[in-house]
Amino acid sequence: MLRRTTSRRLLLLACLYACGSEQDRGAAAGLDGLDLRADANRDGEIRFDESDANKTEWNEKVGAVFLANIDDDGRRCRPSPNDLEIARCNDAEDDIINGEEDARDLAHLETRPWPQPPEDAVGRVTVAPEAARGRVRLFHRRGATAIDYAAVTDETVFSREELVAGVGLAIEATDIVRDPAIWDGYVDVRFTVGSSAHGEVTDTVRMRVAPVLMYHHLLPAETVWVPNGRTEAYREVNDALARSSSKAGIETKSLGADDLWVQDFFEPAFMSMPGPGGSQHVIRVNYRSANVWQPSKKQTPLRPAGQIVFALRGVDVAAVQQFDIEHPRPMDGLNSTGNFETVPPYEKDGVAFPFGRVLRGSTPSFFPDKSFGRMLEAQRQQPPIDVDTSWLHVGHVDETLSFVKAPTPRGWVLLVNDSRLARKMLDDAVTGGHGDVPMFVGKSWIDLSTNETWPAEVKIKDVLADTVVMQASAEAAVEVDAQVAVLQKEIGLADDEIVAVPFLHTVHNGKLIAYQPGTVNGLYAASDRFAAPDPHGPVIDGKDIFKEALAAPLRKIGIEVDWIENWDTYHRLLGEVHCSSNATRKIPEARWWESGR
Repeated sequence: MLRRTTSRRLLLLACLYACGSEQDRGAAAGLDGLDLRADANRDGEIRFDESDANKTEWNEKVGAVFLANIDDDGRRCRPSPNDLEIARCNDAEDDIINGEEDARDLAHLETRPWPQPPEDAVGRVTVAPEAARGRVRLFHRRGATAIDYAAVTDETVFSREELVAGVGLAIEATDIVRDPAIWDGYVDVRFTVGSSAHGEVTDTVRMRVAPVLMYHHLLPAETVWVPNGRTEAYREVNDALARSSSKAGIETKSLGADDLWVQDFFEPAFMSMPGPGGSQHVIRVNYRSANVWQPSKKQTPLRPAGQIVFALRGVDVAAVQQFDIEHPRPMDGLNSTGNFETVPPYEKDGVAFPFGRVLRGSTPSFFPDKSFGRMLEAQRQQPPIDVDTSWLHVGHVDETLSFVKAPTPRGWVLLVNDSRLARKMLDDAVTGGHGDVPMFVGKSWIDLSTNETWPAEVKIKDVLADTVVMQASAEAAVEVDAQVAVLQKEIGLADDEIVAVPFLHTVHNGKLIAYQPGTVNGLYAASDRFAAPDPHGPVIDGKDIFKEALAAPLRKIGIEVDWIENWDTYHRLLGEVHCSSNATRKIPEARWWESGR
């Protein structure tokens, strides 16, 4: 926008405003040399040609990107027991560039060198809309090095000499987008040059902060995370997972956490912006679960193990915490991140989801933390699909559903619990004369309140005669049908893209849990390996029929099952292999900025 403050050319100014464009007015006023650019064409460079000329639009083809600079490149953030204090520390907390690693997390803008600006020309830079102020920070170049920048303030003025040389700017967001009603992640960077003789002219570049994306299971794992091996039994589970992962060259690391449920207290994710040569510059992001365990403790209300996201913070690794302390306590289990999985990429009715969609257990009356949900939805790339898990005691989507690669047009299949199939398998065994074959040989149940144990071994015919197990399994079948119906409607899954995973259910405190180890609840770390809990099913003709029921269909699509012994450590504590592990995965080749969202 051009504003004239002198009176000598009022008639010309009136004509310019009535008849000319903003660019025409700047040219007539002698301020036609202003040209602010960013990496609008997303090739990792700033160019003063037509490739970066379309700078005020933002869509799947053009538009500059910047990052929320919330990692800790200098590793200056110190541990703190205060949940709120520790979350505030990151590289965007201060207004300096914390070394060369930090400098690489900034996106750049440049003004074209201006040979002949007016003698009294001065420049200023501002951002709009108002909501972006305080959520983005600009720096200006002072010297030749990557870190010789100073923060732009309201008092920052660029001299004529700087305009002649070209002004270098850098931008960071101080946070990710959490609520689009407050800020949608877009910012207009406005560079204004004024002259007492020629008025003012402004050039604008539109930019967008990168969203945080969750990994889907088709992406190979880079690191598998396991908990502290506090007893020999837990160390054996960790070792078994490590052996499975090592077959694919994947490293396994212990988080050192006493909390056994590694899947539940954090969720790995990432954000990225264009880099040189078609690359991506990536910051890994770990979401802390929104579990509020001690609402009365104002400094430490959250699940303690979730603080691991801050211990993992470092060079290009960030942490995000979001929670509502008023979220109803009976629903808090839904905030565990085993209840936040990702449907793999797909396309339906001409609409593509190249990064998949968040899958969560949620209903209008039984739901996870809404502020955390708003944050996930604000990323815009992975709109959630909700299924009902309120009938499950734990209530997580990973109890009944999972995804693996497959040689299908879609590229993957859905693994889904099928308790009807489990009952049919046992019925067929009885018909075949195997009703006295035992299940759960050598295993025991435990009373979680008293630690009292008793033998779990049971004959097939007695399982079928157990009215509690049979009724619970029948109810589970109906509930899982409803989950699958939602996914078929949203994704367009055909019946032959669904692999049935048989196990029965029983009742715990009025809701349903897996009676047999829930073999769908496994770790899919590599394309050809699925680590699943040992079902300890009946052995007929030398084979565990429930092992074979999972291994056979997976073998047909090129996946081998590694059986993990987790009965004592996890199954009888109401969880399985997936609950006990987590994974940081490879960054996908797809670029989110090309998605159209």
